Amino acid sequence: MPFSPEPVRRPREQVEKQLRDAIVSSTFKRGERLPSEAELSREFQVSRSTVREALRVLASEGLISKVPGAGGGSFVQNVDHESLTNLISGSLETILKFGSLTMDEINDVRRMLEVPAARLAAQNRTEEQVAEFTRLIDRQNEMMSGPSRDARDPELFELGQSIYTLVAEASGNRLLASFVSAMGGVTIPVYMRDLPAEDAAAARDLTGVLVDAIIRGDADKAAAAVTSQLDMVRHHAL
Repeated sequence: MPFSPEPVRRPREQVEKQLRDAIVSSTFKRGERLPSEAELSREFQVSRSTVREALRVLASEGLISKVPGAGGGSFVQNVDHESLTNLISGSLETILKFGSLTMDEINDVRRMLEVPAARLAAQNRTEEQVAEFTRLIDRQNEMMSGPSRDARDPELFELGQSIYTLVAEASGNRLLASFVSAMGGVTIPVYMRDLPAEDAAAARDLTGVLVDAIIRGDADKAAAAVTSQLDMVRHHAL
C-alpha cells in the first residue's frame, strides 16, 4: 500500500492514522508483517524514531505485536471482540493498580454491564452453551464436595472465571461480552483474594443459582443472582 505524507497532521499522527486504516480495512491481513521501520520512514518522509513511536501506540492498542530478532518485526494482530477484551483488560488493570478508581465506581459499572448480560444469556444461550454450563457447574459441585475443599481454591476460582466468561458469551452480544469479560477478569481476582471462606462459598452458591436460571431461561432470576453477588462485593468492600 503506498503511503503519503499529510502536512496537516503531526508526523506521528499521520503514520498512526494511515497504518491503523490499513489494518482495519484489511489492506494488511492478520498475521502479516508490516514494512520495516526504515521502509516506513522513507514512505512517510519522517524519522525512524517517529515511526517507532507510532508503532508503539498501535501495539498498545492491540493492533500489532512487536517480535524481536532477525525474523521479527511488527505483525498485525486479530482485530475483533477478543482483542478488544485484551485491550480493555490491560488498560483497566493499569488504572486499578494506580488506585484512581473506587470500588463503588467499579461495582456500579459491573452492575450496568453484568445484570443485562445475565438477562440476555438466559434469553439467548445456545444448546451447546447449556451443555458447557452444565459441565462447568457439575465440575464445580464435584470439587466443592471433596474433603476439606477450600472455596478459595485457585482451581475453583478458574472454574468460576470460565463460567462468567461463558455467561458473557451467552449474552449473544460480542461487544457487551468483551466489556464483561474484561471487567470480571481484572476485578474478580482482587475481590476473591481476601474473601472469607464462608463468603466465597456463598458466592459460588449464587453462581449455581445464576447458571440454573440461565439454563432454564429465567432472565429475572439470572439478573437477581448477579445483583446479589454484586451486593456481596459491595458489602465486602465496605
